[in-house]
Amino acid sequence: MDKIKMTTPLVEMDGDEMTRILWQMIKDELLLPYIDLKTEYYDLGLVHRNETDDRVTIDSAEATKKYGVAVKCATITPNAARVKEYDLKEMWKSPNGTIRAALDGTVFRAPILIKGIKPYVHNWSKPITIARHAYGDIYKNVEIKVPGAGKAELVFTGKDGKQIRETIHEFTGSGIIQGIHNTDKSITSFAKACFNYALDTKQDLWFATKDTISKKYDHDFKDIFQEVYDTQYKEKFEAAGITYFYTLIDDAVARVIRSEGGFIWACKNYDGDVMSDMVATAYGDLSMMTSVLVSPDGVYEYEAAHGTVQRHYYKYLNGEETSTNSIATIFAWTGALRKRGELDGIDALVAFADRLERACIKTVEDGKMTKSLSLISTCKDPVILNSLEFIQAIRATFDAL
Repeated sequence: MDKIKMTTPLVEMDGDEMTRILWQMIKDELLLPYIDLKTEYYDLGLVHRNETDDRVTIDSAEATKKYGVAVKCATITPNAARVKEYDLKEMWKSPNGTIRAALDGTVFRAPILIKGIKPYVHNWSKPITIARHAYGDIYKNVEIKVPGAGKAELVFTGKDGKQIRETIHEFTGSGIIQGIHNTDKSITSFAKACFNYALDTKQDLWFATKDTISKKYDHDFKDIFQEVYDTQYKEKFEAAGITYFYTLIDDAVARVIRSEGGFIWACKNYDGDVMSDMVATAYGDLSMMTSVLVSPDGVYEYEAAHGTVQRHYYKYLNGEETSTNSIATIFAWTGALRKRGELDGIDALVAFADRLERACIKTVEDGKMTKSLSLISTCKDPVILNSLEFIQAIRATFDAL
């Protein structure tokens, strides 16, 4: 058949280790045979980030603003061991953090549900989407290791020179201090992204902080969400038949566990980081979690929620066979292609993305899967495939649909 034509390129951000290997397999087997693929390519692999002093990450974020849709492979956020392993000039920042800050976006993560893979929380019959604020908090913190006795203070100096000063603690010995921040502008963008996403997907929205303890920091989040909802979204939510609900985060955790799912749970940055991993694991596996960064300007960046699968990569380098689940990475591509098709009015591209996702799900439901999926599947006699065989099996299913 004729390849599907694209009019506007996707921003393609290549990555690291085993997911980089899967990235090329997916393109070769599932995309290039069917689509006249147009991308603006950026190599966000750690080697190239180091060569460009991480300028490539900033360039990829700017390109995403220009073209509106990006797809990203998993990347390494280096620690001290990685600095030594890759002989890095410095310990480069998280590419995801850089991109999120540049786009002022909110991360929405949702599980991919497949028959035969039952959530560990048995009453979860619908997906739970985590909406994670992608700015500030401990990801932008400043820390001090206190050497000994003394007074720690929180000081704000305005442009007019006036100061606000609060004592944090009177130290009698060594300790630690951490300073975090956020901005009303970013919190407002977070709120609008959550409300818009809830309307787009027709799902209830929950938001949770700890405002009873953090009476200024967390309370600011609560107040801004409520003001944005009351002034801009209340009537829209009522017309759509969906609700906005605020509660304390400890209460939210209890309610989430008792729920059947089917809603969006908005969290501050670190809360969302932790809770998305919890939700993904409870539904089955991190390799079955989609992730999309949405900016308040309507820019989208799709990726898998998991990391670079380092252990499998080392096996691959040693010539050993790997059985790595690529579904979340495939869904990153389908999400980006679907959005590109929607924005450009290319129905065939939207239909292709829908069909490829169905092929992924049907392949596993038919009993063909990678080793990690076989460990959580109720399928009695699964056929365990290696990394490439699994992608090829999805292609066979796709062609047969």
